This record gives sequence, C-alpha cells and structure tokens, in this order.
Amino acid sequence: MISERLKEAINDQINFEYYSANIYLAMEAYFARENLNGFVNFFKVQIQEENLHASKFFDYLNQVGAGITIKGFPDPKNDYKSPLEVFEAGLKHEQIVTSKINNLMSIANEDRDYASITFLQWFVNEQVEEEDTFNNAIQALKRIGDNPAALYLYDQELAARTFVPPASSAASQN
Repeated sequence: MISERLKEAINDQINFEYYSANIYLAMEAYFARENLNGFVNFFKVQIQEENLHASKFFDYLNQVGAGITIKGFPDPKNDYKSPLEVFEAGLKHEQIVTSKINNLMSIANEDRDYASITFLQWFVNEQVEEEDTFNNAIQALKRIGDNPAALYLYDQELAARTFVPPASSAASQN
C-alpha cells in the first residue's frame, strides 16, 4: 500500500508534469512568433511527453487505489531573447523535474515500497534522456551562434522529431 506521503508527492508530480507541458506550450508559442516551425515541432513533442508523464502518474495512483488531486499552477514565462535562452530555461526546468523524481524515489525507498520503486525507475531513466536532449540542443545553439543559415538547418532538423509513446504502460514501467 502506498504511503500518504508518497501519494501526496505523486499528486504534486502529476500537477508539475502538467505545469511542465504549460511551460513548453509557452516556449512553443515563442517559436511560433519567430516562425521557427522546427522548434515549434520540438516543443509540440515535448508537450506530448509531459502529458504522457502526468498520465502515467495518474494511472499509477488509480492502480494502487490512491486518490488524485488536480491543482492549478503559475503562469509560465512567455518572452525570451533567443532560442538559446529558451533551451537553457528548459534544461533548468528539467533539472528541477529530475530533483522531484529523485525525491519521489527517496520516499519510495524510505517506505520500502518496491512497487513504486519499480514504477519510478522509468522516470529516473527518462530524466537522463530529457536533460541530455536539452543539453544537446544548447550545445548546437552555441555552435550556431548568430549564423542564420545554421539556425535554419537546425530548425529543419528539429522538424523531424516525432513523439513515440511507449509500446504499453507495463513495458514502459520496466
């Protein structure tokens, strides 16, 4: 049985995942204003991933018979100076998500809740990928600098990114 402390922390995480999607929606809107459609696509995929994460947490709490509480969240930042600033903000946000996932894992370990530990391991691995994705984009944007042709090519590369949901919830938890 899941502890009250872990249930509350996962409820907070559900809301934070939706907040993350909202942050990325604001970033998508920035790139739409800049007419960088590949970057828009990047954040469309990012939003889908965050919504999937929230759904996985939601479904898990349902599966273990815990209650779910949906809350609101603050307005996201909407204005940025450059694509690099957007991705640096995205990385900083993902680092916060990582610390929150690690906290969930710590609670599950303290509770000796092995089912939750198994469930949360997928998110630990996912956060390594999320931070790496933003780090790679930051490095690319630093190399691009003020070169509009290079930015155009990178925009085209990002246009090819697709959302690939896990094959099944059970498979994605392992």
